[in-house]
Amino acid sequence: MARRARSSRSRDTAPSVSPASPHIRRTLPFFDPLDEEQLARLEGQVDWIMQEVGIAFRDDPEALRIWKEAGAKVDGDIVRAPSDWIRNLCAKAPREFTQLARNPARSVSIGGQNQVFAPIYGAPFVRDLEGGRRYGDMESFEKLVKLTYMHPNLHHGGFVICEPCDVPVSKRHFDMLYAHMTLSDKPHLGAITEMSRAQDSVDMAEIIFGEDVMDENCVIMGNVNTNSPLLVDKVVTEAIRVYSSRGQGIIVVPFILSGAMGPVSTAASVAQAMAEAMMVCAFSQIVRPGAPFVLGNFLSSMSLKSGAPTFGMPEPVMSNYAIGQLARRAGLPLRCGGSLTASKIEDAQAAYESADSMHSTMLAGANYVLHSAGWLEGGLCTGFEKLIMDADRLGGYQKVLDQGLDVSDEALARDAYGEVDPGGHFLGSAHTMRNYQIAFYEPKLSDSENVESWEEGGSKDMRRRAYERWNEMLNHYEAPAIDEAKKEELAAYVAKRKEEIPDAWY
Repeated sequence: MARRARSSRSRDTAPSVSPASPHIRRTLPFFDPLDEEQLARLEGQVDWIMQEVGIAFRDDPEALRIWKEAGAKVDGDIVRAPSDWIRNLCAKAPREFTQLARNPARSVSIGGQNQVFAPIYGAPFVRDLEGGRRYGDMESFEKLVKLTYMHPNLHHGGFVICEPCDVPVSKRHFDMLYAHMTLSDKPHLGAITEMSRAQDSVDMAEIIFGEDVMDENCVIMGNVNTNSPLLVDKVVTEAIRVYSSRGQGIIVVPFILSGAMGPVSTAASVAQAMAEAMMVCAFSQIVRPGAPFVLGNFLSSMSLKSGAPTFGMPEPVMSNYAIGQLARRAGLPLRCGGSLTASKIEDAQAAYESADSMHSTMLAGANYVLHSAGWLEGGLCTGFEKLIMDADRLGGYQKVLDQGLDVSDEALARDAYGEVDPGGHFLGSAHTMRNYQIAFYEPKLSDSENVESWEEGGSKDMRRRAYERWNEMLNHYEAPAIDEAKKEELAAYVAKRKEEIPDAWY
């Protein structure tokens, strides 16, 4: 894609759009700390919950009808089923699938050895260094879509990068979808909060991709949460009936604060999350066998003094590892973790908590990672600087995951030892000259120069450097090409549907 001319200095810092390789194909082995006995005990607990305790499917009589006709035991709204039957249904979901992007070069593979990074989802507030904390609006939302599109370390657009609170709730999904579909050409999610909004998402995706392509491929996904503990409401089942019945992907994530929505012990909460998600997976496969499904886990510890969630703590870190092993044994793609923090700004607390959370996410093998970048304030706020800082670190994770340790002849550098005398240096050796441009990951935002150079440059801290970087990125943004006829059809669909729906602010 053509880019505007700029000075030599800006050429060193201004980013291009994402590279052709759109996701991570990991070579690093998964970190599997649980032994067979521990896994068997956890799976026994999962089976006990599905068979004996059951999961409530509430406020959707059609969902209960589907369960009954399939052969599950339904008492009121409690659904129980033999665990082997549930696991066999889950086995119908693909271990790996591709979500097509509008630009085929940016399509992502989810499951297997693949890892896909997406930004924060669902925050009502935004924050930046100059504008401070404020309610999200459509202008901020569009900027965040553009930044996600441009950043090479974010592979997927997500959906609600922030809530555009200046648009009626009943209509904002149209504007968000239109922004994702026209300002970016990366894959993205659709709306789920109401069945008609899910249907609008699928209908708009069909405009972009066409009915024939959509019949055979996943082009859009919905992300829903169970209402833990042990409750699945109609938002989930209706979204499944829209997305899964059309062969599109659904991500189902139990959101458990241990001690509140699950037992205070991490093992019990992990088993509960697996049971909830697997029951919903089974439901999706009854609706349409083979529909893409991603098993999710969002487990957080909490302050038992205040009830506030805590992030980057040892308990949720351990839950990432455990759920990774359990998901792979169940044969299901996984969503968990992210760059999570309770901090209000990009400070040391944010760095520590986000790094610990994201590092365990990486090692655990999460195939699709929402909240990879931008998360502040327990998910209530999207930080513009945090988005860029987190995404900068994701590039380092990517190098660890998809390259590992190179032990090729070139990497072992035997020729260099013949060139450099004992006590000498390798800086000018032929091996260094061949490899210096790719030898080390160079984060765009970190300052490794001496203090004199830093002071001459204005003594800028990381937040200031990130602020300047995202503004520079937006100055160089160019919209990806799109078929004008499809763009007009999308706009016409949005205009027509908005006329049919009254404004509603809640």
